[in-house]
Amino acid sequence: MTVLENLQLGGFVYRRNKRELRLMLEDVFDLFPALRDKQGQPAGSLSGGQQQMLAIARALMSKPKLLLLDEPSLGLAPLIVRQLFALIQRINGEGTTILLAEQNASAALAIADRGYVMENGEIVMEGSSDTLFNHPQIRKAYIGA
Repeated sequence: MTVLENLQLGGFVYRRNKRELRLMLEDVFDLFPALRDKQGQPAGSLSGGQQQMLAIARALMSKPKLLLLDEPSLGLAPLIVRQLFALIQRINGEGTTILLAEQNASAALAIADRGYVMENGEIVMEGSSDTLFNHPQIRKAYIGA
């Protein structure tokens, strides 16, 4: 499927409302301008970062109140991770609640309001992002400082 077909699939709930679908496409293209330029290309031809952005854009096409992201930075270059996290923060700032599962604790806590630390499937610590980021055990185990 092309980038555009992926986005249209994400906006399937608006299939009968062409105007709303066009507005949603414009919104995601404004958020992810690289996707506008590649909308006719097969999604599989995109870079890893672009594929991750397409996955998020496709999810946003249905106007979710809650967006679940599982390891969005996995396998991405540091520059792309920074760009992706800035976009995640922007999406949250525009009113979408985000639940982020991420091993890159430093990047996740930098944009989070609240965090939970899990070990072996159990929550072992929780708190504001500042509290967790500055906690000596968390810094040593997950941030490396």
